[in-house]
Amino acid sequence: MLNGVLRAAVLYPLVIFAVRFMGKRQIGELQPTELVITILVSNIATLPVEDQNLPLLMGILPVLVLICFEVLMSGAALRWRPLRRLVSGSPIIIIRNGTIDQQVMRALRFSLDDLMTALRSGGVFDLTEVQMAVVETNGTVSIYQKTEYQSVAKGDLSKEFTEDSPPEVLIADGNISPEGLQAAGYTQKDLQKLLKKHQVEAEQVFLLTVKQNGLHCLVRKENSQ
Repeated sequence: MLNGVLRAAVLYPLVIFAVRFMGKRQIGELQPTELVITILVSNIATLPVEDQNLPLLMGILPVLVLICFEVLMSGAALRWRPLRRLVSGSPIIIIRNGTIDQQVMRALRFSLDDLMTALRSGGVFDLTEVQMAVVETNGTVSIYQKTEYQSVAKGDLSKEFTEDSPPEVLIADGNISPEGLQAAGYTQKDLQKLLKKHQVEAEQVFLLTVKQNGLHCLVRKENSQ
């Protein structure tokens, strides 16, 4: 009995450390790799407590190995975008310009009930109010409402509104996004002209976004100054 209590006392802070090490996320916000590691850590940690004939190291060492593996995988995914997309996937637009993409819904096995539930969770109860909706890599749905349904700030009271879509990402962490270029109607030549205007190479750009009205936002990498 006492042996089991001592084992639990040792493994409990280890599991807490492992979960905290992966960041402050709720279960629904975990990426696939983080969710897998969380499940494995919790299952492995219970083995020495349930079977006291197993050495305590049978619970400690695998947990530490999994933590190290998660750190290495996260670092590699942060550095190489193809690996990040392979492991975590990419955000997918499910509603564009107020129109539901039914092919995307079928590919994601996303039913109308799932979509409406996600919209209601975002405070939207009328599908016609949605300009764009994106299924994120963790399964949540981000919603961009049409202009007339968006909350009004004090500075907006004297403005005339025109319909607008959220900005498209052209470059993320030095990587050019072909999808973003296509959605924004940009060619490689247009992108190069924009980069030349700012006297910067694509590899030196942390984030570059552009809106339909041509306004863009460029953020350089911190080490590229």
